[in-house]
Amino acid sequence: MPTIKLVNITKQFGKGSLAVDNLNMEIGNGEFVSLLGPSGCGKTTTLRMIAGLETPTEGEIYFDDECVFSDAKGINLSPDKRNIGFLFQNYALWPHMTVRKNISFGLENMKWPKDKISARVDEICKTMRIEEYKDRYPAELSGGQQQRVAIARTLAPNPRVLLMDEPLSNLDAKLRNDMRAELKRLHLTTGSTFVYVTHDQSEAMTLSTKVALIREGVLQQYCPPLKLYGEPENVFCADFMGNPSMNFVKCHGHKDGGDVVLNTQSFECRFTPNDEITVPDQGEYILGIRPEFVHVSDEGLEATVISSLPSGMETTLSLAVDDITLAAVAFGSIDFAMDSTVRFNFQGNKYVLFDSETARKLSLGSLQIIR
Repeated sequence: MPTIKLVNITKQFGKGSLAVDNLNMEIGNGEFVSLLGPSGCGKTTTLRMIAGLETPTEGEIYFDDECVFSDAKGINLSPDKRNIGFLFQNYALWPHMTVRKNISFGLENMKWPKDKISARVDEICKTMRIEEYKDRYPAELSGGQQQRVAIARTLAPNPRVLLMDEPLSNLDAKLRNDMRAELKRLHLTTGSTFVYVTHDQSEAMTLSTKVALIREGVLQQYCPPLKLYGEPENVFCADFMGNPSMNFVKCHGHKDGGDVVLNTQSFECRFTPNDEITVPDQGEYILGIRPEFVHVSDEGLEATVISSLPSGMETTLSLAVDDITLAAVAFGSIDFAMDSTVRFNFQGNKYVLFDSETARKLSLGSLQIIR
């Protein structure tokens, strides 16, 4: 499987419509990389440029050491010469063909010998656990079964790279969770390089070895999903990852030794950075607090429960502290009465201090309530 390298890739549609802006990233051999971001951010355009279905305006694309696109060198390999598999949001199965025929059709067009086609269809059906459906038609299959057939058809020619454009968006919630597990198992068993487009941060978190978070065509952060969640580079990354999303509290701060004392509208706290940072004597900041770090307890700051949403394993709370509203997570089967009063404190050492002007991360650290 190849390493895919995108060098200074830009895609512009007409005047003033910049879909992808100077994108540089490397997708390692055998990785599962998710292109994540809101609608219209350029993730599908990026996927289509890797596939050869869209031509970049500028830049170069490499599969290992082979240049498959270069505007400067005049190189642009067609999709069939890149040896990739593309799985669309629409399964696009032939309704008049059986599962066996849907899978073998592409191999027949590639002039594979009949015995190899038969062996490959049997092998891929076993891998995808659809052996019992080989003689059925798509209309006789559930959505999840059709999805497996579409994946089997895409994997049948042994592509170097599997590209997927929101392939689970048409499935219901339970089936989508089941198929996530299937895709993760498939990635492990095939060892292929997967590139996956989604706007669902939970899909990116659970499936990927790396996530490329894109905003308005610009790559914001590219790293393993847990690092993106725990160490976001800016406010956008912090806000996009996590459900419920991170709390953002505007505050004024001043240095106190190696710490920063932060004053909010409702409370004062001390931020102790995990690493040494350089900050002005006084400044404006945004404090990022993950909901799971807001710990409801018998002591601490007093807050009013605005909402309580129990889900069995945990309860999501909205807590009002004067003019500040904080999302919190209480683990366990527990509920809280609306408008009741609770107390909370802060736990953990991955609070994020952002610069108010640039919205970029300054440091991770721990937090202690002063008053």
